[in-house]
Amino acid sequence: MTPIRILRRSLFRLAAASAVLATGIASAAPEAWPAKPITIVVPFPAGGGTDVIFRAVQVRLQAELGVPVIIDNRAGAGGTVGTGYAAKTTPDGYTLVAATTTTIASAQAVYPKLPYDPVKDLVPVATLGSTPFVLVASPTLPAQNVQELIRYAKSRLGTLNYGSIGNGSSSHLVAELFRQRTGIDMTHIPYKGAAPAQADLMGGQIQLLFDNPTALVAQVRAGRMRALAISEASAVFPEVPTFESAGVKDFKPELWYGLMAPAATPKDALQRLRAAIDKVMQDRALRADMLAKGVAPLSLAPDAFAQKIRADIALWGGIARAVNAKAD
Repeated sequence: MTPIRILRRSLFRLAAASAVLATGIASAAPEAWPAKPITIVVPFPAGGGTDVIFRAVQVRLQAELGVPVIIDNRAGAGGTVGTGYAAKTTPDGYTLVAATTTTIASAQAVYPKLPYDPVKDLVPVATLGSTPFVLVASPTLPAQNVQELIRYAKSRLGTLNYGSIGNGSSSHLVAELFRQRTGIDMTHIPYKGAAPAQADLMGGQIQLLFDNPTALVAQVRAGRMRALAISEASAVFPEVPTFESAGVKDFKPELWYGLMAPAATPKDALQRLRAAIDKVMQDRALRADMLAKGVAPLSLAPDAFAQKIRADIALWGGIARAVNAKAD
């Protein structure tokens, strides 16, 4: 074989090997995210406050990302069932979870066998909004405002009952924080949900209840219960004073809604998702809809979101442990 033919054969083999190598590299290259539908696990029933907020975001988010965004309602155990499921899924950016103050900040203290670690198993993506808490009273309670309530409670020790939507729920822990801040004596009556708690409040079996504006506005408007104060000014209750203005200092509890992903989710997916949510949350119609529901749009960077989570775990977890608040 002549030297020229040997050289040609070597060049041919080199070209073939290069083509095979290039094909292998191309096939091994990761596909751009997102390349398929994304699922947001909402760990509460359809139609609830968390579900409503995330469905409003869902429509706009899928338009921004160019792939379907699916809401998967997995309710149970105060939101911990669905959150635990999402926390343990493959961290590829295609399964996310709707997070709230209760499922992330207080759950560890309330549920002894929590199926996830809210700090180690999940990573913050973005906050969407926050809602204040309203203190409502039975029409049979003579107190017309917070200061009258405090005086009434201190003059009649052990006579006031407050309801909550369950042991360890946000409405329970907020009431305990209020009790600490004001020094009044109240007895906790837990219910299995908001509806029976509201019914007994209107019937006079309990005198006080903390909940979010959206859950209470219809009953307050109808005069079946009286709103005494709110933790932050809200368009839903513009006439109701804040606790701060009513003389209760350092009392601004809130329930926040955020989006989290399983730990080890690729950073490029998280960054793309964060950018999409930032753009979605600038939508004026969405913001107006949220405000009308009593939810103030809230946009925190992931680092600030993580700091908020740690601070709220210390606050609400501490209160839950102090009163031995365990889920039913």
